[in-house]
Amino acid sequence: MSGELKPLVVIVGPTASGKTALSLSLARHFNGEIVSCDSVAVYREIEIGTAKPTREERAMVAHHMIDVVSPDEEFTAGEYARRARQVLCEISGREKLPVVVGGTGLYLRALLEGLFPGPVRSDALRERLRAQSQKKGPGYLHRVLARMDRAASERIHANDESKILRAIEVCLAARAPMTEQWKHGRDPLRGYRTLKLGLTPPREQLYERINERARTMFDRGLVEETQHLLDRYGARAVTPLKSLGYRQATQLIAGELTRDEAIAAAQQGHRNYAKRQMTWFRREKGVQWLEGFGDSPEVEREAVRAVLRFLL
Repeated sequence: MSGELKPLVVIVGPTASGKTALSLSLARHFNGEIVSCDSVAVYREIEIGTAKPTREERAMVAHHMIDVVSPDEEFTAGEYARRARQVLCEISGREKLPVVVGGTGLYLRALLEGLFPGPVRSDALRERLRAQSQKKGPGYLHRVLARMDRAASERIHANDESKILRAIEVCLAARAPMTEQWKHGRDPLRGYRTLKLGLTPPREQLYERINERARTMFDRGLVEETQHLLDRYGARAVTPLKSLGYRQATQLIAGELTRDEAIAAAQQGHRNYAKRQMTWFRREKGVQWLEGFGDSPEVEREAVRAVLRFLL
């Protein structure tokens, strides 16, 4: 791994596409360590609904940026980038290959391209916006953001209150769309040359895997885990409990959905999320796309060849 620029491999793709399997294969093949790029996997005690690598898989290869904060802590893309960059430096310092893997596009962008220096969080402004949202009903904040920054509203899900509030906060502070501000003042990752591999499995087969994964989460005790989190943290765990699966389990506990309705809603939510992930990653420059799932032997061989060419 000599040379001025250190090698870095990135694996992206939609949920349930086999990113974990491929990352394990490449890390073992090329003496690497894995850096998770997932906005829910960073939380401790959030297990069943995250599809984190199993403890057996983590024992095979060193993993980083998993279980780093408590469910009641706020964790931003900027904080992820700061910590993950330090991890990359440590992995490269051990003469190992860092393999970044995950489906959170904003976290990956923060890591590789950096984020603009946005304004300080304003709790007073957020409380006013939340009060307005309660009066105006669901979707109000997302509509406000759409008027201020159409591009940002298309990238942020209508149910992701935390990101919507931050985007509105940034727009108001600068009196300009957040997406325009992204173009200025970034601090890109330096010292690395990057190979980006993307997984694009057949849609129908992907949806079948997504549906089965969502159903299995409920069978494995997602509702019970959610109840434990509610009992222990309550509203303080609002960010992870709004993620897919946990949101539907919370609605089930509250009596808003039956078990079958909760599973169906989680399945639909994950399928929609997969679509948004592919839209995001298709915009990512320089991705070498692999047609199939990451646990396919053919895809694995193609990925190994791509990494070998990259390292030569």
